[in-house]
Amino acid sequence: MAQPHAVEFLLRPAVELYSVAVCTGAAVMCLVAPWSLALNPLLGLGSALTFLAFGAIRLAEAGAILRYRRNIRRLPRYVMTSREVPVSQQRLFVGRGFRWDQRHTHRLMQTYRPEFRRYVEPTPLYRIARHVEERLEFAPYPFSRLARLTAWDSPLNPARPLPPLGGLPRLHGIEPHEVDVTLPLAERVGHTLVLGTTRVGKTRLAELFITQDIRRRNSAGEHEVVIVFDPKGDADLLKRVYIEARRAGREGEFYVFHLGWPDISARYNAVGRFGRISEVATRIAGQLSGEGNSAAFREFAWRFVNIIARALVELGQRPDYLLIQRHVINIDALFIEYAAQFFAKTEPKAWDVIVQLEGRLNDKNIPRNMIGRERRVVAIEQYLSQVRVYDPVLDGLRSGVRYDRTYFDKIVASLLPLLEKLTTGKIAQLLAPNYSDLNDPRPIFDWMQIVRKRAVVYVGLDALSDAEVAAAVGNSMFSDLVSVAGHIYKFGIDDGLPGASANTKIPINVHADEFNELMGDEFIPMVNKGGGAGIQVTAYTQTLSDIEARIGNRAKAGQVVGNFNNLFMLRVRETATAELLTRQLPKVEVYATALMSGATDSSDPRGNTAFTSNTQDRISTTSVPLIEPAHVVALPKGQAFGLIEGGNLWKIRMPLPAPDPDESMPKDLQELAGYMRQHYVDAGDWWESQALPELQDGALPDDLLDGFKQMATAGEGTEAAP
Repeated sequence: MAQPHAVEFLLRPAVELYSVAVCTGAAVMCLVAPWSLALNPLLGLGSALTFLAFGAIRLAEAGAILRYRRNIRRLPRYVMTSREVPVSQQRLFVGRGFRWDQRHTHRLMQTYRPEFRRYVEPTPLYRIARHVEERLEFAPYPFSRLARLTAWDSPLNPARPLPPLGGLPRLHGIEPHEVDVTLPLAERVGHTLVLGTTRVGKTRLAELFITQDIRRRNSAGEHEVVIVFDPKGDADLLKRVYIEARRAGREGEFYVFHLGWPDISARYNAVGRFGRISEVATRIAGQLSGEGNSAAFREFAWRFVNIIARALVELGQRPDYLLIQRHVINIDALFIEYAAQFFAKTEPKAWDVIVQLEGRLNDKNIPRNMIGRERRVVAIEQYLSQVRVYDPVLDGLRSGVRYDRTYFDKIVASLLPLLEKLTTGKIAQLLAPNYSDLNDPRPIFDWMQIVRKRAVVYVGLDALSDAEVAAAVGNSMFSDLVSVAGHIYKFGIDDGLPGASANTKIPINVHADEFNELMGDEFIPMVNKGGGAGIQVTAYTQTLSDIEARIGNRAKAGQVVGNFNNLFMLRVRETATAELLTRQLPKVEVYATALMSGATDSSDPRGNTAFTSNTQDRISTTSVPLIEPAHVVALPKGQAFGLIEGGNLWKIRMPLPAPDPDESMPKDLQELAGYMRQHYVDAGDWWESQALPELQDGALPDDLLDGFKQMATAGEGTEAAP
């Protein structure tokens, strides 16, 4: 509707309806009794059409006013099934909304003025209905029916209750004309940060993004890599990932890694693949504290793990957590094994001399620093000190066994608890897989394999059961993924294959829910430099303080946040988090009107004028922020502000999910999802998931694993372990 005045007033009575009524009456008179207006029938018909045309224009203007007033109190329902989510090769669908500018700030400021309160606050009928429901909650039968009637969620109910979204509907209702909000895919390589407090729709937004990433194909018909990190465990998220993978025909490329369910989980060796051998030590020692006096112990742990990893590789063994733990506890066996192989290649007769030296040893002639070591270790050390053989790996092992046993145990004390966390119980089978066990149907994957297969991976870290193990495994995975990204950046994804090109890169979509649980120094290079390898990180967390508390350094937290080019801000409770958005926005001028009236007595007693009066309407401008932190705090559930495409501010609301009848999962994953719902997720999800509630009932059956084992075997085929 065109606005002829400088100041826009939409919160007012729809006075255009008066014109509509007059035009309608005049049109009827022109048609029924044209003679009463001194018109012949033909002129009466023309006049009626003119009145109807003008009335239609005024009715459209009145409709805009009424629709605006309705949206201020209640937004239209916005529902979409998973099948209806649009998938584009150029843009990422986010929801519906509008680009926020000065007009919307002006309209929002008007809603807080007292003269417009009756258009913004609930109607008296609405308040009476809610009061009746409260009073009649436990009333006997005839009266309880009245409460049920007033609570009827139907457009036919004039006192229909608002949806349980909270917040201020006016934040979105100030713009009645919505459009689809999309993010260009070219912007995603700059990474995306989603902030919002608990149960306000972060996971729903993640489902929208993941659905499109799984189903998207490029111009050559190839899918994209999708990796979902879920530290807490959200059953609906797991369900959505699997269903979309199956719907896109990618069921054979779908992997589930879940620390809480090792029997049906795929297996993964976080230190089994590397570009340089030193990466093994970095991924393990990187989990240790580097603050204060702990820095020295961390550096020693790095060196010692590096020595062990180099020796294992030289012996033809793939490093894993179990092997490293075994040799950290007892390095003597590794020293003896490596020395045997080394002397067999270089000096076959050396072993005879070592055996003779071993036979001469007793408790009196063993060096003090070697007490507690095996005698063969002491004999090898004495032989090496005489012949002066140089080998970097052997020299590293020698430096390890030369330490006093008690002193050595103290300086590796910080390393052993970490390895214990990663090698205890059935988790050891997941993180240190037996590659030679062909009877185990659980697939083994690594990130390079995932990238080459364009696979879909769901990583459930079971953080609510054991946060320490979840953080350690998540950080190891991130560190491994950074290493793979570096390799892809230099050589491409097909390095080593015929016709490989270093320019071959594909989008690698990494979705990290509750990513503050996974934060570490490994995450910084991923968001800082991973874009060159095609990694597109979408991180979801609650507050900025979560990131800072996890890293323990404000500067590093700022470094992480500064590498996210796209920001989606849902409702938050921390003002500092809201200011991450509001401080990046400019101030705008809003109009304000003031009625000025006054009267002045005449000072001339003989004059004809006793007093003079004047009335003025003054328009002034005031500079205000585009939005305030209080507006972010008051967002309804499922709504967000988006700062995308170089700082453009959009107001967005996400679609509510509608149930889809064709959403089914294998029985074992159904049971896993049911367990996750019962133990991980609050049942009060705002979007009220309606699909397959019966999956949550019943105990785990004996044949829990059969379906997934068959699926895993079919998906892997005869693929060789990495």
